[in-house]
Amino acid sequence: MRNVDEIAGNVEMEIKDVFEKHNEIEFLNSAKVLEAFRTFKISEAHLNGTSGYGYNDLGREATEKIFAQIFKADDALVRMQFISGTHTIATTLFGILRPGDTVLSVNGKPYDTLDETLGIRENKSSLKEFGVKYEQIDLLDGNKFDYKKIVDRVSKKDIKLIIMQRSRGYAYRNAFTIEEIKEVVEKVKLADKNVLVMVDNCYGEFTETQEPTEVGADVAVGSLIKNIGGGIAPTGGYIVGRQDVIDLISDRYSAPGLGKEGGATFDFNKKVLQGLFMAPHIVCESKKIGIFAAKLLEKLGYEVSPKYDETRSDIVEMIKFNDPNKLIKFCQCIQAYSPIDSHVCPEPWDMPGYDSKIIMASGSFTSGSSIELSCDGPVRPPYVAYLQGGLTYNYGKIAVINAAKEILKEEI
Repeated sequence: MRNVDEIAGNVEMEIKDVFEKHNEIEFLNSAKVLEAFRTFKISEAHLNGTSGYGYNDLGREATEKIFAQIFKADDALVRMQFISGTHTIATTLFGILRPGDTVLSVNGKPYDTLDETLGIRENKSSLKEFGVKYEQIDLLDGNKFDYKKIVDRVSKKDIKLIIMQRSRGYAYRNAFTIEEIKEVVEKVKLADKNVLVMVDNCYGEFTETQEPTEVGADVAVGSLIKNIGGGIAPTGGYIVGRQDVIDLISDRYSAPGLGKEGGATFDFNKKVLQGLFMAPHIVCESKKIGIFAAKLLEKLGYEVSPKYDETRSDIVEMIKFNDPNKLIKFCQCIQAYSPIDSHVCPEPWDMPGYDSKIIMASGSFTSGSSIELSCDGPVRPPYVAYLQGGLTYNYGKIAVINAAKEILKEEI
């Protein structure tokens, strides 16, 4: 059997220059975050929380101002009451869309968990049930936007909202770069300046030096137990964007007329602020784990995406195994080298919101946190593992090396 430890040592020598590029991105994002903390004069008073209705919460209000500045947006809604990225997206969609409106996805079908929100799969509470129409334009070969179809469709002047998923979900493609997002926004706005553009930014925050709202997106959303929570935020989500759009979404988040004014935070403010402060570094560590995994697994003969030296616009690394047993074994080994539940062996199961069995390894301190090291994938051809996150490079490297050894056993 091939000596994985020796190969891993060679890999580290080969990826040093790539690491330096990502260190520079981390530096620039850290400067942006620190400047926001300084601008709003964050003090110990902002780390306290509220209970009950949560009115006049200084920490919550300052946190939302910080998010808005970092994203170069008018306003932000950052709340512990959001339970997931899917929840923030659904709240955004129901806040913006009205009966008779049409929402258009420009990168094919979004993540599986949105199927019932959009009405792709039947649900009596879906947007479809409220008279909202859904359309999609699939990506071209090579996973590029079909700009001609997008412009032609938007030019008919009956689209209310464009939605775009930055990360890959369970599609075998790279995440969209900020430049690609910018190009879509510019073409859409030229075709119809009244169309709103929403970007699902989950897994993408701080991977580059700009965010979608800096290049024209009207609203961007994400989960705090992914990149921007820095492995410290225990729950929650954020929505950033144009003032009138945030106002609409805030009324859906709470109730018409209440908007952003309430919402208890308990001990949440300190955790979300500290997580945000750490996020540029944690995201960089996560990317380095993906870079290492990409180079190591490619040397072992597996197809990976993105390749170790390609641009990274999310924290996900895809490894194509073409074998269900290798996919399952790899995920199980990532679980075995996690800090929590290392003794537990995950098995494929019918996870709510998905149409295939899912194998999911997530030995994390926060349940479901994907900024902590995790690995999952649908047990369907071509049997791709989606490796993401990791709070430190060394812990991630240990897990990846041992998972690589495990799949080599499958070859014998």
